[in-house]
Amino acid sequence: MRVRDWQDIVEDVVDSDVDPDGWRAVAGDRASGVGEDLYVGHPSGGVYQLKTYAKNPFEVKGVGARLARSLDDEIGSYLPEQSEASRFAVQRAPEDEDDAEEKARHLEEVIKAHADAPTTPGDLFDDAMEALDSPAFGPMEYDQYDRPDQLEGLSTTFEEAEELLEAEFEDVVESDEVGKGFY
Repeated sequence: MRVRDWQDIVEDVVDSDVDPDGWRAVAGDRASGVGEDLYVGHPSGGVYQLKTYAKNPFEVKGVGARLARSLDDEIGSYLPEQSEASRFAVQRAPEDEDDAEEKARHLEEVIKAHADAPTTPGDLFDDAMEALDSPAFGPMEYDQYDRPDQLEGLSTTFEEAEELLEAEFEDVVESDEVGKGFY
């Protein structure tokens, strides 16, 4: 396992060549200290963990690592299968103005189609992410004030990785001389 900057891990997810809507995630407060923990997984894309905090309103810092090459039944049991309440997506910027205009037209068509037909929030989200050519999206269990039980389960499952990432993350926080995150 190699600990890297959190943005490098997100780039790995973006660059993975797997079904974009197969991703699932769980996130919440860190067990101790400032910041949040996030696990994101895909059956054939692997499992990743990120530890981040907002240094200020414009800058997020953190570390992450790939923990597994695939998502087995045990690990998968901690990640949500479906969720109408919480969803996540990873986006990539349009390549150029033509790409941006094409995505905007496609998204507009999707929104019009959903406005004229019965739909669910999840279906609208999925169709919008497909229109925007999102490389990763799916259901998420998230608690911005606490730690979901699934997050504790993953921390226990990947205990050695958790300890290593926690130590690296603490170094980042200490080097920034931040006693608390931005709220």
